[in-house]
Amino acid sequence: MPASEIVYQRELTLNADEFIDVLKRSTLALRRPVDDAERIQDMLQNANLIITARINGKLVGISRALTDFAFCTYLSDLAVDEAYQKMGIGVRLIAETKLQSPKAKLILLAAPAAVNYYPKTGMTNFTSCFLLDDINDLKLPGQS
Repeated sequence: MPASEIVYQRELTLNADEFIDVLKRSTLALRRPVDDAERIQDMLQNANLIITARINGKLVGISRALTDFAFCTYLSDLAVDEAYQKMGIGVRLIAETKLQSPKAKLILLAAPAAVNYYPKTGMTNFTSCFLLDDINDLKLPGQS
């Protein structure tokens, strides 16, 4: 399929069912709450930079990010339908996301299946990342 048939655009809103569908058609559904439509809707509503890839209106790829447009852009979800992978859609979604926030550094956490993909795109591996999932794990002063 020629790349010219793929339409990339920024979308201000996206239907939760459509997002869940593309997550399921990619490998990302394994690490997203696809069985919790309300949480998915919150994820979409609170993202402020969504770039889509569509073929004849069908959502085949998405970049869902949070950004201040000045310092950092966190690319939370990069999903491409498995039937359309290896066509350059993922790297084009990254490019379109970066073009929307050119001053900001683009940051993402790679899914295990995609760890070897990102260096091929020209992105730099950055090993000093930290994660806090449970507030009870945070060691506050005075706590042992």
